[in-house]
Amino acid sequence: MRRRTFLLALLVPLALAGCNEKQAAKIPPPHRMTAEDIGHYCGMNVLEHPGPKGHIFAASLMEPVWFSSVRDTIAFTMLPDEPKDIQAIYVSDMGKAPDWDKPGADNWIEARKALFVIESRVKSGMGGDEAVPFSDRAAAEKFAAQNGGRIVGFNEVPRDYVLSSANAGAAVAADEAESPPGERGRRTP
Repeated sequence: MRRRTFLLALLVPLALAGCNEKQAAKIPPPHRMTAEDIGHYCGMNVLEHPGPKGHIFAASLMEPVWFSSVRDTIAFTMLPDEPKDIQAIYVSDMGKAPDWDKPGADNWIEARKALFVIESRVKSGMGGDEAVPFSDRAAAEKFAAQNGGRIVGFNEVPRDYVLSSANAGAAVAADEAESPPGERGRRTP
């Protein structure tokens, strides 16, 4: 009886460790962004918009969900009607991006490990507020010094900043349609 208890005590942690390894192994790697990737909320090709992009893998979905902005990517994780079995969240690392108009096809960082510059003067490709992601604090600080804003981690991005700015794109577009060209809001750094 003691021998069985001893063996069981040794095997249970090994079995649980094996489960953790299987779960870690199931985290899908980021996909390369292509012309076939369509934004979940806007229904447009993600390459048609400047600025950082994102994509999310959920266990219940066959393919990644693509987003034309990082704000939309984060919003997906907050909205009650979206899947909650998220396996990975990837966003463009703008410290490694060629430029704002070409954020890169494969310079992804896991969003929960990224730093974000929020409340900057720079707007997303759709005209709303953006959470600009970086893997490197120095790159985030440089961006914030040039464009304003503050640096936060994934869990510190305010819910109101993400969800209330969803309507900002339409407001900016309307304002710009009525403004002279020289007075339009800033969109890119």
